Amino acid sequence: MAASELYTKYARVWIPDPEEVWKSAELVKDYKPGDKVLQLRLEEGKDLEYCLDLKTKELPPLRNPDILVGENDLTALSYLHEPAVLHNLKVRFIDSKLIYTYCGIVLVAINPYEQLPIYGEDIINAYSGQNMGDMDPHIFAVAEEAYKQMARDERNQSIIVSGESGAGKTVSAKYAMRYFATVSGSASEANVEEKVLASNPIMESIGNAKTTRNDNSSRFGKYIEIGFDKRYRIIGANMRTYLLEKSRVVFQAEEERNYHIFYQLCASATLPEFKTLRLGNANYFHYTKQGGSPVIDGVDDAKEMVNTRQACTLLGISDSYQMGIFRILAGILHLGNVEFTSRDSDSCTIPPKHEPLTIFCDLMGVEYEEMSHWLCHRKLATATETYIKPISKLHAINARDALAKHIYANLFNWIVDHVNKALHATVKQHSFIGVLDIYGFETFEINSFEQFCINYANEKLQQQFNMHVFKLEQEEYMKEQIPWTLIDFYDNQPCINLIEAKMGILDLLDEECKMPKGSDDTWAQKLYNTHLNKCALFEKPRLSNKAFIIKHFADKVEYQCEGFLEKNKDTVYEEQIKVLKSSKFKLLPELFQDEEKVLSPTSATPSGRVPLSRTAVKPAKARPGQASKEHKKTVGHQFRNSLHLLMETLNATTPHYVRCIKPNDFKFPFTFDEKRAVQQLRACGVLETIRISAAGFPSRWTYQEFFSRYRVLMKQRDVLSDRKQTCKNVLEKLILDKDKYQFGKTKIFFRAGQVAYLEKIRADKLRAACIRIQKTIRGWLMRKKYVRMRKAAITIQRHVRGYQARCYAKFLRRTRAAITIQKFQRMYVVRKRYQCMRAATIALQALLRGYMARNKYQMMLREHKSIIIQKHVRGWLARVRYRRTLKAIVYLQCCYRRMMAKRELKKLKIEARSVERYKKLHIGLENKIMQLQRKIDEQNKEYKSLLEKMSNLEITYSTETEKLRSDVERLRMSEEEAKNATNRVLSLQEEIAKLRKELLQTQSEKKTIEEWADKYKHETEQLVSELKEQNTLLKTEKEDLNRRIHDQAKEITETMEKKLVEETKQLELDLNDERLRYQNLLNEFSRLEERYDDLKDEMNLMVNIPKPGHKRTDSTHSSNESEYTFSSEITEAEDLPVRMEQEPSEKKAPLDMSLFLKLQKRVTELEQEKQSLQDELDRKEEQALRAKAKEEERPPIRGAELEYESLKRQELESENKKLKNELNELQKALTETRSPEVTAPGAPAYRVLLDQLTSVSEELEVRKEEVLILRSQLVSQKEAIQPKNTMTDSTILLEDVQKMKDKGEIAQAYIGLKETNRLLESQLQSQKKSHENELESLRGEIQSLKEENNRQQQLLAQNLQLPPEARIEASLQHEITRLTNENLDLMEQLEKQDKTVRKLKKQLKVFAKKIGELEVGQMENISPGQIIDEPIRPVNIPRKEKDFQGMLEYKKEDEQKLVKNLILELKPRGVAVNLIPGLPAYILFMCVRHADYLNDDQKVRSLLTSTINGIKKVLKKRGDDFETVSFWLSNTCRFLHCLKQYSGEEGFMKHNTPRQNEHCLTNFDLAEYRQVLSDLAIQIYQQLVRVLENILQPMIVSGMLEHETIQGVSGVKPTGLRKRTSSIADEGTYTLDSIIRQLNSFHSVMCQHGMDPELIKQVVKQMFYIVGAVTLNNLLLRKDMCSWSKGMQIRYNVSQLEEWLRDKNLMNSGAKETLEPLIQAAQLLQVKKKTDEDAEAICSMCNALTTAQIVKVLNLYTPVNEFEERVLVSFIRTIQMRLRDRKDSPQLLMDAKHIFPVTFPFNPSSLALETIQIPASLGLGFISRV
Repeated sequence: MAASELYTKYARVWIPDPEEVWKSAELVKDYKPGDKVLQLRLEEGKDLEYCLDLKTKELPPLRNPDILVGENDLTALSYLHEPAVLHNLKVRFIDSKLIYTYCGIVLVAINPYEQLPIYGEDIINAYSGQNMGDMDPHIFAVAEEAYKQMARDERNQSIIVSGESGAGKTVSAKYAMRYFATVSGSASEANVEEKVLASNPIMESIGNAKTTRNDNSSRFGKYIEIGFDKRYRIIGANMRTYLLEKSRVVFQAEEERNYHIFYQLCASATLPEFKTLRLGNANYFHYTKQGGSPVIDGVDDAKEMVNTRQACTLLGISDSYQMGIFRILAGILHLGNVEFTSRDSDSCTIPPKHEPLTIFCDLMGVEYEEMSHWLCHRKLATATETYIKPISKLHAINARDALAKHIYANLFNWIVDHVNKALHATVKQHSFIGVLDIYGFETFEINSFEQFCINYANEKLQQQFNMHVFKLEQEEYMKEQIPWTLIDFYDNQPCINLIEAKMGILDLLDEECKMPKGSDDTWAQKLYNTHLNKCALFEKPRLSNKAFIIKHFADKVEYQCEGFLEKNKDTVYEEQIKVLKSSKFKLLPELFQDEEKVLSPTSATPSGRVPLSRTAVKPAKARPGQASKEHKKTVGHQFRNSLHLLMETLNATTPHYVRCIKPNDFKFPFTFDEKRAVQQLRACGVLETIRISAAGFPSRWTYQEFFSRYRVLMKQRDVLSDRKQTCKNVLEKLILDKDKYQFGKTKIFFRAGQVAYLEKIRADKLRAACIRIQKTIRGWLMRKKYVRMRKAAITIQRHVRGYQARCYAKFLRRTRAAITIQKFQRMYVVRKRYQCMRAATIALQALLRGYMARNKYQMMLREHKSIIIQKHVRGWLARVRYRRTLKAIVYLQCCYRRMMAKRELKKLKIEARSVERYKKLHIGLENKIMQLQRKIDEQNKEYKSLLEKMSNLEITYSTETEKLRSDVERLRMSEEEAKNATNRVLSLQEEIAKLRKELLQTQSEKKTIEEWADKYKHETEQLVSELKEQNTLLKTEKEDLNRRIHDQAKEITETMEKKLVEETKQLELDLNDERLRYQNLLNEFSRLEERYDDLKDEMNLMVNIPKPGHKRTDSTHSSNESEYTFSSEITEAEDLPVRMEQEPSEKKAPLDMSLFLKLQKRVTELEQEKQSLQDELDRKEEQALRAKAKEEERPPIRGAELEYESLKRQELESENKKLKNELNELQKALTETRSPEVTAPGAPAYRVLLDQLTSVSEELEVRKEEVLILRSQLVSQKEAIQPKNTMTDSTILLEDVQKMKDKGEIAQAYIGLKETNRLLESQLQSQKKSHENELESLRGEIQSLKEENNRQQQLLAQNLQLPPEARIEASLQHEITRLTNENLDLMEQLEKQDKTVRKLKKQLKVFAKKIGELEVGQMENISPGQIIDEPIRPVNIPRKEKDFQGMLEYKKEDEQKLVKNLILELKPRGVAVNLIPGLPAYILFMCVRHADYLNDDQKVRSLLTSTINGIKKVLKKRGDDFETVSFWLSNTCRFLHCLKQYSGEEGFMKHNTPRQNEHCLTNFDLAEYRQVLSDLAIQIYQQLVRVLENILQPMIVSGMLEHETIQGVSGVKPTGLRKRTSSIADEGTYTLDSIIRQLNSFHSVMCQHGMDPELIKQVVKQMFYIVGAVTLNNLLLRKDMCSWSKGMQIRYNVSQLEEWLRDKNLMNSGAKETLEPLIQAAQLLQVKKKTDEDAEAICSMCNALTTAQIVKVLNLYTPVNEFEERVLVSFIRTIQMRLRDRKDSPQLLMDAKHIFPVTFPFNPSSLALETIQIPASLGLGFISRV
């Protein structure tokens, strides 16, 4: 099909956009060839005309179908181009929150700027062992592929991580290393990853800095080689660094910083140890203040300094070396502050005693004069002479900066070397995986030498990448036998030649550097002359003569020539280096010891990230006569060499590519900037990979996938039995152009766009089918609806019409009645209205007339009063007017008089000024004064007389006024009396009027009261009737309340029962947790035990043993190991040094002490945990014992035991003496000769040692037995012994101890007591178990008491409701019942006590007989050897019955043969098919019964120990065989049940027949061995779970997820390259039937072996949990599995498993509940996911899934067909908001390794022991029936 035919109406295309880079649009009109414009409609609804390019006539790229959007692999897209890639990455990153995507062989990782929970150990385990295309893209998948290819192909691997600064390269590399450390099994041993991570703080502090794009930007590249041994376990690592940006030490751009370490030093300057460095604020130093941004937000440099110092300590850098490093770094800072002063244009000087230089010289330990001299001078050497020449200030500053950079680069190298020493492996490296963390392509506004080197390196890496991709494509085509046509891909070799070839840019740059007067301008001209117009990749900018342009693979880059020569030279003067080498500070010369004589340039680049390779090729040593110029290598030359070394390393490995993308420049989480992303995609080679794939046949399907997907396009006659031929026939019909596809060997190859075309045809076919189905169904539904509606309408009409007729008749009757009523009513209303109107009119007239008369009176009164008011007002106004006029006249007079007085005064003043006036005044002045004096005297006299008159007048006035006042008072009093009299008259008149009114009111009230009384009487009668009604209602309510109270009582009882059930469940959960914890400890112990056995076997193999007869095992260890599991940790820890002393000749190779210490540490931890559990158990036991002590009486004291104990102590004393003598003989034999041959096997001393140890071990077995009996008696009599006896006993013991005066005897006694303590501890464990059982019984009693209490409460409640007579009768009946129950209980207790007394009497007889035998034995003089060879046996107890007792007798020497035939060499298949289930267990128990019958405790112990060890050996040898493990789990449980059933304990005996009770054990209590067997059964169960897990694991994913159980439901989508190139070839496909067949096999095997039904249920539950957990975990990590159709497949598969459970009657096993998370996940895939109601339904439905799992499934949900809809991001947010309060685990995956705690419920056997026959096929003829 032609490409232009796809541009039809509704086709979607991508068009360029300046903001979003690419924008989606839809064709509104079909495109026809020749059209110049496309009619488009954008997604926002805007119409657009898109003009086509007339020259190229290229159409806009087509958009992929929606079902392909969000694919895991970009190569799975049908249309492979830039917009499709960009859109797919954006959808996955923004909508699905997926940061990883495959692009062929490349993993694209987008930095989320947020911590994601996808790197836990559960995720690592999920990806471990998986093929790369089977799981969702992840850095762990790339790491797993590298690890798997390394192990499979035995070829070294490389992971190349590249990207911009801040894209997440370092984090990706760190996670890859963590994956290797975890899956290689060395995470807990080698700790290489921890060491590498410990190097991060120091490497970041010295190699990272703040830039404008990243606050913690790595300014160097690194290549970490992780070494593996032959078992592919991590053994070490090595780091190579590249491209350190040295120029940052002396210069930083705006808003940038120097390396972190300088600011950390400045921030820690106040520390006491840093006082000598004389540091200060970062703004003080020139090298740290240039960027103007000394602080990073949220970063504390002082704290970072602490982390850096801790990292140095972890990496083995001592404190002295650390201070040396800090001295050098501080010296660099002070060196940057050195200033120069110019003397002239060609020379400069440093001020004398310049403080920065003085500090620098003190820190570096060099002379001030020499350093100041050589900073301002340089030495020039000619053929004959040497000159010292001063340099200018500019050259001196450059030389100072070059020296600082050189010191820092060497210090960086030194630190890297020390890190590598810390990571160095001691074992030889077999292979390695390298992780390259390197920058990506860079282009800025101003590009210089740094960007040139970086882009040159990226050109080389891109060439290697292209060749690798091209090679993989070619291999795929050849594998599928498709004709290979050369694909035209971009080869950047011309660009590389332009840079590095002869006469290339680097050659011309080096040549110009050799010129005496070379400059950047002359070099630029040489470039133009050499390459301009000759090389298509080289251009010259239009407006510049100092720049050039190179067309790189990613983009054009313009480089500025300025500074190229200086940076390439990087000159450091030799004299300055010599001064530093002569330093007294030992670390400084160490930095320069490996350098050559001439040090220009350095091993690292000056500016920009230029290579600093630890493995750089060093030039050959120069001859003494050579000029120094021959030693000089430019930076460009060194860069080229190190890059070639890197490429050689990468080419020698298999590369894996990780491209890190920075989604935005603002570090916003999950924010995608399309422009920045496209720039990086173009630069990192992702689009080149797409282009290479698109050039050939990018879409590839297997024939089965194609058939499954496009079966709908085939007709029935087209389907053949041969799938390949069917696909060929269909394709020839669908795609006419045969060039668009090719048929390979196993796949069909399609050109780009053909899959989209096929999808379009398929969608059209499905759409047409859907329309037809919809049409038919809708028609049928509408017809059904119409018939139903018609029938309903007729029925409704019939009823409505009848109703209407009835209503009309009723209406007529009502109308006639209404007219009659209206007639009388209207008459009554009119009459009433007339009467009311007449009465109202009369009343109105009266009121109106009265109102008018009152108004007239009021008006006359107001007129009279107004006249009076007017009179007074007018008089007041006249008086006011008069006073105002008078006041004005007076004022005018005053003004006039004042004016006249002023005139007179003026005249007088004028006159007073004249001389004549003065003269007149003086004439007669004295006369006037005299006259005036006389006048004054006269006036004084008059004044006195007037005063006297005035006083007399005042007195007379006062008397008169008093008289007048008294007169006035009398008048006022009389006036008031008159007023009061008149008031009294008025008040009396008013009272009379009031009384009259009250009389009238009283009469009216009397009438109202009489009326009210009548009314009240009537209301009272009504109220009485209402009260009677209410009384009846209250009675009913009372009955309801009583009923409710009864119901509430029932509810309370039910709630109490529910709470009781819940508490019981909680106790069960706690018990399960405790049981799980114990079983995990047991599992860990068994693992350590196996590890110990393996190490012991390895040691035995390493030891040269000439005589196999001398080889032996430690019997004490073997018995303790199997017999006393609880104390096994302590036993191993204590026995190990003893064994090491006792067996010096058995090993020559040194012990692996590291492993031993780890095992010892683990044992110690287990001991501590066990001790805590024991303490808790002791507390519970004490409580139980205190409760029990109140009820039981103390047993009587028996004195025979004390005599027995004294005899035992005497015998032990004699045996200790014998052991002492034997030890002395052994010491003599060893001290006689000390040659190495003495301790060799076969030597006399060795034989003596062997004989002594053998005798000691056998004697120890006898002593163990005796001490066991002693201990049991001591414990039973502990409480009965009184203080007197205790004192006597202690005195005897003290006497015994005093007898042992010799030190050797005390040592031997100590060893014996040590062994005794172990046995006693085992006895203590058995007692604790018995106390646990008692505690359980007490709990049962408490429970029964609770039930009794509840029953009593119920009876009391019932009695309260009964009448008194019945209540008394019920209480009597209840009391009789209670007394009867108590009597029965007392009778049971009496029977128990009788049984206990009988048992104790029997044991007393046995011990008395034993004491007699021991006394006889002590009288005889028997040597120790005879004692061992002929052990003392008790006298056999005579048989009670002569018939067969169900016992088997065997000889002691036949025990090993019994174990060999019955356990080691027994074939489970034959036993399970031909013999009764559990036959070995029955045989072993019958042998134990006979040993118990003989009272031979040594035989019992030996047989049980051999049995347990034999079972362990069988399981270790054939532990991977399910039948073997199942067989021995069944027999171990049966053996355990037999020990319980025939133990003689009443709780177990009640299930037996009388005959079986006669077969109970009589002499020994084997409760301790029951615990050991229980622990062994737990270990076997856990091994069984591991075996079935290993068998089921490969089947689960294929059978439950991948296989289509319902054919045709799920359509297969295109998979991409990763699915096609899996690391491991398919070995066969498993189906659900395979899983069910395997389950049937497991179940049938367990049933044949006679396994307990309860135990089978637990195994099935564990199997189903594994199936559910593995399936769900894979579902959560596979986007291609999260679809509607896959949910249907999963639910069908689960239903099949449930059907299997029903068939096997295992529905109550709890297995179905373990599948609940998987069921809910499948339902979640199928339910609607649109509205809020859907969200609520999902939240309530998915209660077994965590929030993280629900959100993950919704994010991964992917439609397989176009009819399905994607889940909106808003819906997922709604789900998260609703689930935010749910408290569940944040863990994403289920723990597939979890094992439920197992229990072994007691299951007695109905089989009679005397009826069991031993078949001859077992080879047990040496056993005889008893």
